[in-house]
Amino acid sequence: MSDLLERLRGRGWRMTSQRRVVAEVLNGDHVHLTADEVHVRAARLLPEISRATVYNTLGELVLLGEVMEVSTDGRAKRYDPNAHRPHQHLVCSRCGTIRDVHPTGDPLVDLPPGERFGFTLSGADVTYRGVCPACA
Repeated sequence: MSDLLERLRGRGWRMTSQRRVVAEVLNGDHVHLTADEVHVRAARLLPEISRATVYNTLGELVLLGEVMEVSTDGRAKRYDPNAHRPHQHLVCSRCGTIRDVHPTGDPLVDLPPGERFGFTLSGADVTYRGVCPACA
């Protein structure tokens, strides 16, 4: 059973076959699928699943805090099930591959006081960009 499925069952989330399939598709490391990609993969496992059901399920998972919406290219939202482990993203500027990374510094601490302009910091989104080995 996936981490996401375990977390959802632990919360008592009603596990329909459609919800289970969406959670299974989102299982794994470095998963950053668009809603359409989730639908295509879910339909392979459960052909009758509708696009609307996938979108609604993803929306519920985001509201529950079990999945994060990630936008690294300013276009399609991607869904990241690694919502409970702080991390940043490394994105290939050619093919769009996304990897979860765990830098040792804390971006909230690393921002110098003079660059905060009186803001009380509550979060930071850092995206590292480069070219992956396959594209190099």
